[in-house]
Amino acid sequence: MKKEQRHETDYIKKYQEEGYTANFLFENGCLLDSETKYAYKPEEIFIVAHHRYEGMSDPDDMSILYVIQTGDQKKGTHLIGYGPTADLEEAEFFKDIPEENYSVNADIHKLT
Repeated sequence: MKKEQRHETDYIKKYQEEGYTANFLFENGCLLDSETKYAYKPEEIFIVAHHRYEGMSDPDDMSILYVIQTGDQKKGTHLIGYGPTADLEEAEFFKDIPEENYSVNADIHKLT
């Protein structure tokens, strides 16, 4: 039996039900909480988990959903594109998050 691939929105909904309700946007070199407008630096971000997606019909349709907790205990998600259409500044931001801020389950070595 073929396993059905889950979509980003399925995971976002799942994590929202678990309390990861903050929405983070990348703006001006920082990860911005869309509600409070607080701009987080890489060292304030902790990656709880991630999910990588590749589009079935379009190889350029690639993204990573990051499940995030901040130093001040905000919990939420952030979706980032990767591959040929990735925002390089945004990708660098995530590379600048200290390795010790990645959960063992997040598997940083498969992301960089």
